[in-house]
Amino acid sequence: MEKLLKKWRQDAMNKHQYESAVYIGDKLLALTNDANDAFFLAQVHFSSGNYTRAQSFLTKHNLFEHNAACRYLGAYCHIKQSKYEDALTVLGDQNPSHLISTSSKVRRKLQHSSSNLRNGSLNVEKGAGRSDRIERSEERDRENASDIKYEAAICYLRGICYANQNAFDRAKECYKDAVRIDVQCFEAFDQLMKNSLMSPDEEWEFLESLDFDSISTEDNTTTEDNDTSQEAAQFAKMLYTTRLSKYKNPTDFNNATESLSTHYNLASNPDLLLSKAHLHFTQCRFKPALAITTSILDSDEYNFSVYPLHLACLHELNQINTLFLLAHRLADLHPEEPTTWLAVGIYYLSISLTAEARRYFIKASTMDPQFGAAWIGFAHTFAAEGEHDQAISAYSSAARLFQGTHLPQLFLGMQNLHLNNMTLAHGYLVTAHEVCQTDPLLLNELGVVYYHQDNLPDAVTMFNRALAIAAEIDSDPRSWIATRANLGHAYRRQRHWAAALEEFEEVLRQGGRDTGIFCAKGIVLLEMGKSFEAVCALHEALAIGPQDPVATDLLSRALLENATHQEWEVEDESIDDFEPAMERRNDEGGRGRRGNGNARMARVSEAGEDSMMVESDDDA
Repeated sequence: MEKLLKKWRQDAMNKHQYESAVYIGDKLLALTNDANDAFFLAQVHFSSGNYTRAQSFLTKHNLFEHNAACRYLGAYCHIKQSKYEDALTVLGDQNPSHLISTSSKVRRKLQHSSSNLRNGSLNVEKGAGRSDRIERSEERDRENASDIKYEAAICYLRGICYANQNAFDRAKECYKDAVRIDVQCFEAFDQLMKNSLMSPDEEWEFLESLDFDSISTEDNTTTEDNDTSQEAAQFAKMLYTTRLSKYKNPTDFNNATESLSTHYNLASNPDLLLSKAHLHFTQCRFKPALAITTSILDSDEYNFSVYPLHLACLHELNQINTLFLLAHRLADLHPEEPTTWLAVGIYYLSISLTAEARRYFIKASTMDPQFGAAWIGFAHTFAAEGEHDQAISAYSSAARLFQGTHLPQLFLGMQNLHLNNMTLAHGYLVTAHEVCQTDPLLLNELGVVYYHQDNLPDAVTMFNRALAIAAEIDSDPRSWIATRANLGHAYRRQRHWAAALEEFEEVLRQGGRDTGIFCAKGIVLLEMGKSFEAVCALHEALAIGPQDPVATDLLSRALLENATHQEWEVEDESIDDFEPAMERRNDEGGRGRRGNGNARMARVSEAGEDSMMVESDDDA
């Protein structure tokens, strides 16, 4: 009879007929009074969404103390009900560090150190710690394999609880311990990578510390079994490598994806394709990244892990119509998904309706408090309105969530730059540059800071690097008109007239027909003794802004110089007379859209006594 009921119960579970499974499981438990059957019945209640009933069932049969699996299920019931303190009470607050497994490379190093200790060559306290770790490894070997996996899962749940209590550092350590205990605990690893809880250096160091050799496919009693286990370990390590930050070691990433694509037929796997898209996005190759995400969604439009990157690419490439259609479709079909309202918010931000965008970013972050993309979008809305203090507060929250990406630090630096806090801006931007050295916008912002600090050689270097990377990644040249104008101003202040003139003319060829650019060109031409060309350039400036006082003053000087046929040099005092006025004019009304959907603005801002500096704004 027991065998019949177990088969019946399992058949109902396989068909997701939970009422049948509960009905039969209850009768089986009455016959056997077995803790395993009680635990199975609690799992059925959990699977059917009856978390309170599952929890009370575990308590009634006193199963919490039975084993790790029961504690795990009981705590998960509390988490599903958002009772994180109660869950921590069941789980405890200490991770089982004695179960942490180290990689074979680290283990050999520890054993070598222990051997040296016995020979008297190392410090006693340091050696004792290493011996303890070796003993903990041996203690782990005596544990039941199933219990070890559940202890790792318990660490993962503990991390979930801390993350929901905004204790992100403690959550990170719990996730890390979960993967160290059981390298196959992918849920914990996914939380670390998805939320960028570690810096790129930390991620690669963490990967090397994991014991992939602990993965076993069989009993490992034969040479064939050992070979299979080694292959499985290498396979898992390559899979994990594709999830790491793309800011470092792109060669290792490419080798892993190439091997997985050729040897394991994963070339068209969505997760692998998404990793490649992330690499393109990190390198500012938005068009290839969008092509990949579009191909993934064409085959599986309900793969919500793809949408944040897909939406970011659409925004960067200014595909507003596509954003509109996608946001409407998601709102109709999936209103319960935070990504849906992220899409709506990005659409409204793209058409400069910041109040509406903020409302939907708030909605997305409320549905998922750890949704870093929604926090960044929320901060962008304040930046778009010039509310720098509120933007800094929101970006700081995003930086706490996204510790492994350079974007929050970049945006914090940009906001402090607008507030003329050069020291803070430099600190944030240098921190961002340590994480990512290939973002043209970041390089431009660093150049702006160096310009304001009168470090013109470094400013020129940064602007040139930004333009070189933008060209390398096939970015629209019009997106970087502001950066090229910045380079021209830096050359102008260095008195490299020919180089400055070349940059200003290139800006004009690319469509940056602004009064300020024509005035800057006029100054350079006057310095070069080409008064007639300066008169022509300044007439162009007045054609755009007929009432512009700076262009008017410069034109009168250029006409005088041209009429007397004498070389006229603009002294620093003369430049000081008209540049502040020019800056005030542009601050009041001279804002213009910069580029192909980056939603970043260009403005002429005051950078000292001798400046006409264009810097980027972070309205996106």
